[in-house]
Order: sequence, then C-alpha cells, then structure tokens
Amino acid sequence: MSDVNSRPPNILNPAAVGGTAARPSVIQLVFREKGALYAAYISVFADGGLFVPTTREYKLGEDIYLLLSLPDDPQRYPVAGKVAWITPANASGGRTQGVGVRFPNDEKSRLLKVKIEEVLGTSIQSAKPTQTL
Repeated sequence: MSDVNSRPPNILNPAAVGGTAARPSVIQLVFREKGALYAAYISVFADGGLFVPTTREYKLGEDIYLLLSLPDDPQRYPVAGKVAWITPANASGGRTQGVGVRFPNDEKSRLLKVKIEEVLGTSIQSAKPTQTL
C-alpha cells in the first residue's frame, strides 16, 4: 500500500457545475491508489463519507453529487452527499482545504461503504494520518 502522501485523487471537475440550492455541485473524484482513498475516507460517519479537496466555498448541509471511481474498479459510483464539515484555507497543521462529504443513509451508500472498506482492508485500522478527523 502506498502511504498517505501518495497522489491525491484526481478531481476531474474542480469547478462546480451549478452551485445553486436547486442544483448541487457535481464532482468527479477518481482514486487511483489505495493510499489516497485511505487518506480521504471518513469512517466516523455512520454511512461513510469522503474528504474532497476543493477551494470552492461550501456551506454545511449543502448538497454535493460525487461521481466516484475506486482503485482498480472500472465502475463509477454516484453519491448524492451533503457537506458535513469544512476545512478552510490555511487550516492549522497544514491540512488540505476542502470539505467532508457525508454519504446518504440508503442501501446504495451502505453497499459503497462496504466496497470502500473492502478495498482498504486492514489499512482502515491504521494509525497513519489522514486528511480527515
């Protein structure tokens, strides 16, 4: 497994599409390496979640639509999440600016959480630092 300093996920749409309350942002998030997925995965959210590096300003509770690609998996997973925390620019500890996106409480998200945890395997229990909590 690569370490946390491995390449971050590719964000294919760094600029939000839409951005109004009526239309959520759409971000394509591509994880090519397990280390990057580990650094972004938020296991403390009951339904799972991911850290998304972004300079765009979001509000807590704002909708974000992720098109997620996992390492060595050709499938793309759509996730209609919500901003559950914000890491501002110039955050302490040199943390990356971005948002924590909480997965919805539905069967599709539960299956995605299981899939992510299968990809991460035992590394999910690692003490290595992440971009998350």
